[in-house]
Amino acid sequence: MPSWENNVRKVVPYTPGEQPKIQGLIKLNTNENPYPPSPGVLEALSALEADSIRRYPDPASGALTEAIAAYVGVTPDRVFAGVGSDDVLAMSFLTFFASGRPVLFPDITYSFYDVWADLFRIPYETQKLDADFGIVNRDYFKENGGVIFPNPNAPTGVLKGLEGIREILDHNRHVVVIVDEAYIDFAQDAELVREGSGIPASSALNLIDSYENLLVVQTCSKSRSMAGMRIGYAVGSKKLISYLNDAKYSFNSYTMNQAAIAAGCAAFRDDAWFRECTAKIIRTRERVKKELSALGFTFPDSKANFLFVTHPVLPARELFARLRRSNILVRYFDRPGIDNYLRVTIGTDDEMDALISFLKREVEAL
Repeated sequence: MPSWENNVRKVVPYTPGEQPKIQGLIKLNTNENPYPPSPGVLEALSALEADSIRRYPDPASGALTEAIAAYVGVTPDRVFAGVGSDDVLAMSFLTFFASGRPVLFPDITYSFYDVWADLFRIPYETQKLDADFGIVNRDYFKENGGVIFPNPNAPTGVLKGLEGIREILDHNRHVVVIVDEAYIDFAQDAELVREGSGIPASSALNLIDSYENLLVVQTCSKSRSMAGMRIGYAVGSKKLISYLNDAKYSFNSYTMNQAAIAAGCAAFRDDAWFRECTAKIIRTRERVKKELSALGFTFPDSKANFLFVTHPVLPARELFARLRRSNILVRYFDRPGIDNYLRVTIGTDDEMDALISFLKREVEAL
């Protein structure tokens, strides 16, 4: 190895879902929304003027943080916006997990967490899930340098209730606790926290006024159909957001482009579209659960826009390959504990019908 390579920071990178350029695929592997974004988003993008594009964007993304703040019901100084929730989460790792003590997160979870920890030289310990893929609260009661977990968890889709989150917070008042809610909008029922609010009753946003150390991270990639625009955000106390902004401005102030800011503002104005779209996905998810169960598949009770499925006879690895050959993409994780599961994004009804038809033929051929 050349001597200069001894000074290179080496990490094992995150492996994203396949993004093939093949026509006619049924793409159920990256948890993208199968429906187009709000018409208001497209109008906002088409209305962009050349002068706004040639100039630098607002470093604070002020219009977007104000739109998010109004939607959530907080002041803008409690909102931080970034280039997708991955950007927000990476900045949060860098900012809040600097104690030298290990950060705690589940052993089966979003696989970017350990990548960021390794990249930023943050010690961490993973905590095992229970037999039903649930987070075990007491495992997070020990001394640590911070806590982070997705809710609903990925790739399992399991939702932790607010009382469980509150218990973890009560035992971790001296560190920052991050709840990663990329999929929370698919957990909502008809009853929301307050009239005119898109906040599900299960969201940790309902706890931010009680815990100064709680940061809730969300995204426009899933429920708002804008994965291609890269818009993520965090909501928390003024102090937490101030620290995030300090870290951001220390190396790159212009993180969000003009188009993303305009699209994000429009997305939060079109609440009717948002509710209709998420409701469609939830209805499809619940229907597909019944049909998969009838074929012998089992899975945790997902509250996300995907299912984490396994079959007692059909090996997941082989089924993944056969689906791929039939132009149906799902996600397979080749790691202990989950290597006989497939994560299946909820697509349109037609896409899910095609998947069910394929699986039915596989089961009948046994």
